[in-house]
Amino acid sequence: MAASATAVIECRQLGKSYETLDGDPVTALEDIDLSISEGEFVCVVGPSGCGKSTLLKIFAGLLPYTSGSALLLGQPITGARRDIGVVFQSAVLLQWRNVLNNVLLPADAQGLRRDAYRGRARELLTMVGLAGFENKYPFELSGGMQQRVAITRALVHDPALLLMDEPFGALDAMTREQMNLDLQRIWMQSGKTVFLITHSIPEAVFLGDRVAVMTARPGRIAGVLTVPFARPRSLDVMATPEFGRIVTEIRKMLNVEQGID
Repeated sequence: MAASATAVIECRQLGKSYETLDGDPVTALEDIDLSISEGEFVCVVGPSGCGKSTLLKIFAGLLPYTSGSALLLGQPITGARRDIGVVFQSAVLLQWRNVLNNVLLPADAQGLRRDAYRGRARELLTMVGLAGFENKYPFELSGGMQQRVAITRALVHDPALLLMDEPFGALDAMTREQMNLDLQRIWMQSGKTVFLITHSIPEAVFLGDRVAVMTARPGRIAGVLTVPFARPRSLDVMATPEFGRIVTEIRKMLNVEQGID
């Protein structure tokens, strides 16, 4: 899917510093320059503790940045906003709510009319393959199905940006591969702008239009690679020499010789 020239996220020389309980200064992020266009799928990889989740929380308005600038749709990010959807590693579904009512949670939290969003919630559940599961409860669903509910919930209020923090990290390998295919399809159908964090280099290359590679703390952007494969992508693309070349290039940027999935 080709991205337009409209920037949904734009940050320049973005930095985040804080003090520990002992008063020691810590720089989590430094001089982050990144622009994400409307409809683009951008993945981020980097070593643990490099600030990937901190960057996502800044984009979500959950953490203030301490230097530089961060814009969402041209406006400074100064706090939590209603036009963002977030998906975490855990689905974080409310066990006492059925699937449909879990999906409608953003509408309830924002004081929106349920009637206006119930139809959209059902359409999204059909899109993610959960038609007929509206009245099921979380304990009746597999891990992959629960994450589909979480993705639907993040999309129900039609956000400008979908933020995903290791959304498939807790799933088994086969389910994770299927979820990669499902997420690609959902993204192509919804046209949303996606910013996804993952520890899996192959997953980042399979899903992303571009892959941003971060350094160890303080987190910086070591480089951004464009992924050339046409959409939709099948899992077979992972076996191609070009896919392997891109994965190897990212590993070299991370100074990883072996042993990463």
